[in-house]
Amino acid sequence: MAEKRNVFGKIYEVVKRIPKGSVATYGQVATLCGNPRWARVVGYALHVNPQPGVIPCHRVVNREGSVAPGFAFGGEGVQRQMLENEGVRFLSDGRVDLSRYLWKIE
Repeated sequence: MAEKRNVFGKIYEVVKRIPKGSVATYGQVATLCGNPRWARVVGYALHVNPQPGVIPCHRVVNREGSVAPGFAFGGEGVQRQMLENEGVRFLSDGRVDLSRYLWKIE
């Protein structure tokens, strides 16, 4: 159990670094945590986010720029609205334009 908390803790620390107006992919967060195969683990961790107002899980999208179909903290459409409120714009097919909004780690 302690190992799971440690992994989730790493995930939460990376997600806290995603700037307002940017998004990261599950795989990008996993890679920054040290294991590119943890993309699903990132999803699990964000689904049980203990601090939704502090850990901005709404800034994590899939590799194609799609938002979660049933956002864990408010239902369908809430993640998109939260991102739009931060200035993120969507393509006509409903995906985030990753070429424009993907977090560029410095």
